[in-house]
Order: sequence, then structure tokens, then C-alpha cells
Amino acid sequence: MSKHLQRDLEHLEKEILAQSSVVEEMVEKACRGLREFRAEVAANVMDLEASIDDREIRIEEECLKILALHQPVAVDLRRAATILKINGELERIADLAVNIAERTESLIDHPEFTIPQNLDTMARMVRQMVHDALDAFVNWDSTAARDVCLRDDEVDAYNREVIRELRDMMQQNSGLVEGALHFFSAARQVERIGDHATNIAEDVIYLVEGEIARHRGQT
Repeated sequence: MSKHLQRDLEHLEKEILAQSSVVEEMVEKACRGLREFRAEVAANVMDLEASIDDREIRIEEECLKILALHQPVAVDLRRAATILKINGELERIADLAVNIAERTESLIDHPEFTIPQNLDTMARMVRQMVHDALDAFVNWDSTAARDVCLRDDEVDAYNREVIRELRDMMQQNSGLVEGALHFFSAARQVERIGDHATNIAEDVIYLVEGEIARHRGQT
């Protein structure tokens, strides 16, 4: 590997880590704002979206330059491709955090709605999945990445419990239907963050082992 390629890849990895730090902050604030019905926290999440989009474009452009100028092969090519894919996943996670914040603003008009208990557990799990997937990337740790993938089923199970609770709530009190629907949309976004964390973990497996893990059941 040339010194120039090494330098450029290291720079991109630092940019990805800076991006992930902001994205993790957005997810934490979005879930907290939803739980506490806090409009100012939701607004802060939405304010961060523009900076995420700007950095996402910059990282993609720099990645494409590396591919064109250095024409990396083998592990260096996987490294550049993984950065490019993780970059897209982080931007989508940020979009989901914004969607949660938007649903929070709608829920504020329904103070009678009670947040299902499983939200906190599910939100905490997906935040940890995102964090651990990025740690696995930094450490080139495919074992840790596979552990992240395994946790996705648990998040799905909590989401199903939330859906059941919302359904029972709406059946018992029709006045809660609108608030429950707003929350259902928010909970779905939380669950999807776990999906994207899993995608990042699968990208790490590809980086370390050269194996495309998607659609293969994380062997």
C-alpha cells in the first residue's frame, strides 16, 4: 500500500468516526425526546441533519477519488468499499432519528398517551448496536460484528411486544388511536435503526474476512 493511499484511508476513517459520533448523539436525543415528550430535544435532532448530509456527501466524494486515483486491490479495496457503505448506513440512521423527532412533535399534542414500557429497552439496545458495530469496524473485529447481528432478532421481538401493547391500547380506548399511530411510526423507526446497525456489522465482516454476510444468516 502506498503512503498516499494509507493516509487517505486513515483520513476517511476519522471522518466516518466523526460522523458516527454525531449520529449516535442524534439517536440518543431522538429516543429521549420521544420518551419525555420534549419538543426542544426533537428540534435539536432535526437541526443536526444538514451537517450529517454534508459530511456524507464529502466522504462519498473522497471515497470515489481514492477508488479512481489509487485503484486499490484486495484488503485496501474492501476497506474503501466498507467505508463507502458504512457512510450510507450512518446517513440513513440519521434520517430515522429525524423521523422519530418528527413523530415526537406530533405526539406532544396527545399528552394522554402513555409510552409503552418496552421503548426504553429497545432504544437502548439499538443505540448499543450502532456503537458496537462502529467499535467492531475500528478494531477489525468480526466476532464482535457477528454479536451485533445476533442482537437484531431481540430488537425485533421487543418491537413486536410494543405493537401488541399498542393494539391492546387502541382496542380499549379509541381516543388513544391517533397518538398510538404516531408512536407506532416512531417505534418502527427505532427498530429500523437496529437493521442498519446490523448492516454495518455485516460490512465489518466483509472487511475483515472478505465474506459478504448479508442474506446468509450471519454464519
